[in-house]
Amino acid sequence: MNTIGLTILVRMGNCLCVRESVEINGSKFYVRDSIGEGGFSTVQLVESASSHKLYALKRITCHAQSDEKVALSEVEYHKALCHPNIVECVDSDLVGVPDLIGNRTSQVLILLPYYPRGTLHEELMRRQANGSPIEETTVLTTFRGICEATLCMHSAKPHPLAHRDIKTANVLLKDDFTPVLMDLGSVARARVEVNGSTDARKLQDEASEKCSMAYKAPELFNVEAFCHIDERTDVWSLGCLLYALCFYKSPFEAVYERGDSVALAAVSGNIRIPDNHPYSQDVTDLIESLLKVSADERPYVDWVVNSVDQLINKSAGAV
Repeated sequence: MNTIGLTILVRMGNCLCVRESVEINGSKFYVRDSIGEGGFSTVQLVESASSHKLYALKRITCHAQSDEKVALSEVEYHKALCHPNIVECVDSDLVGVPDLIGNRTSQVLILLPYYPRGTLHEELMRRQANGSPIEETTVLTTFRGICEATLCMHSAKPHPLAHRDIKTANVLLKDDFTPVLMDLGSVARARVEVNGSTDARKLQDEASEKCSMAYKAPELFNVEAFCHIDERTDVWSLGCLLYALCFYKSPFEAVYERGDSVALAAVSGNIRIPDNHPYSQDVTDLIESLLKVSADERPYVDWVVNSVDQLINKSAGAV
């Protein structure tokens, strides 16, 4: 799901002479604007015909039954992962039947809450332009909410789940700055036993398709033929996100924008903390503890939540 631009708020008031509409389980919605698109999905701002409430509608186009199965799994993950820091699926529907021979497609419709404030990425870009970093306590409380969402996934039954694409552009912000993790299209089983080059290539291809380069864990760039991958891929991404909360972008964003090898940069383990920043040594130490090249040296997310709690208490003078 792409980021939600503030231009939507300007365009929302425009009069639409011909209003496109869509039905979800018998409820009618008017399309107000396009929010974004990527791959085989689009996101639109829609308005309920009955309540006039605004929502974000994700429409996933499916060309085959296999596409449909993947898209419907995103709906199932929404149902399984109920948490205040994970975006809620308000409703969902499946329309049409995919047929490659007849050149027909189906669509999985996922109705989500609409957050006018947009994403954490947009908030950080505004702050970078204004030279106004987020205050440390707010950094920690925001990060804690994202970690709580991640912990919910990692604690899922019957098997732990990993988001696999945690980044600032996948965190929505409520009006009170509460973070909400979104885009469950990348979610997968967290623990994977890789037995041979075929398994390794499959996982590496999936990671190339679904994981954002500047937030992707080192072990997913070049998957070893015989290895064990677990939920600490998300902990690496959380480290990149905490760095961005402090310094606006992932530590590997500049490498990616230059077109240099993010894989080499990630594997090198060299994380540069900018000079003259307003954050405590505790925060920068936490960032470095999450960005360990070896997954075995990274903590699990429950440790991260406890560590953040300690830092919040310390900054509040409770310790």
